[in-house]
Amino acid sequence: MARITAGIASSHVPAIGAAIDLGRTQEDYWRPVFDGFDWTKTWIAESANQPDVVLLVYNDHASAFDMNLIPTFAIGCADQFSPADEGWGPRPVPIVRNDADFAWHIAQSLILDEFDMTIINKMDVDHGLTVPLSLMFGQPAAWPCKIIPLAVNVVTYPPPSGARCYMLGAAIRRAIESYDQDLKVHVWGTGGMSHQLQGPRAGLINAQWDQRFLDDLTRDHARLRNIPHIEYLRETGSEGIEMVMWLIMAGALGESARELHRHYHVPCSNTALGHIVLSPQS
Repeated sequence: MARITAGIASSHVPAIGAAIDLGRTQEDYWRPVFDGFDWTKTWIAESANQPDVVLLVYNDHASAFDMNLIPTFAIGCADQFSPADEGWGPRPVPIVRNDADFAWHIAQSLILDEFDMTIINKMDVDHGLTVPLSLMFGQPAAWPCKIIPLAVNVVTYPPPSGARCYMLGAAIRRAIESYDQDLKVHVWGTGGMSHQLQGPRAGLINAQWDQRFLDDLTRDHARLRNIPHIEYLRETGSEGIEMVMWLIMAGALGESARELHRHYHVPCSNTALGHIVLSPQS
């Protein structure tokens, strides 16, 4: 039986990818950002913690989808996905290799569990997916595991509610546990934390709200599930809504998850950076 062995969440700031690709990670500005991932890189490299598959929840930034096609939830089921050209050429990172059979199983399970998933067989993946991979795995010639992309619309109104995302996470756990192969699976949630990229509140960061959100990933799932869209907008800026993707990870791990590691840093570009590693508990 496949099983979830960890949940990881992280911001996916595009400037992080540029800092890695340009060899700037040890500059004074960037070193505190990357130092907070050293624990995770060491932990995940240990054989007991290495995943066979990462189900990576992210949002596309008009690389694969645009106003002509806006799926609320989309799962990649092809064998591989290439890094997207986001206007300055694709990042110099490996091709994303998928476990297509497993992805199709998850898609089928979720649809029969009453989630209307969009099945994607051709798309490029942007920084929302590749930056977290670089933060956890460094700069390998090939990613060390298979990756199943699961894209969420948090760009165009209306995004899914936190409650719906949490329920999707629980359904993902059921799908994973119903697969008949012995696989260690990580579920990653990405995006956030508080930030706004435009308008009079550009640069908004709410560290107190962010830290409470991190606390409640192991303390109060009921509160997190019921945070309304307007609170994300008011308290965390227009792009803070990305944190609903962390709730898919939280729903997959369950309420008894235990925190192993946390990192929070301001500023990272013009955002608050958050990162957490959770262990599921029986």
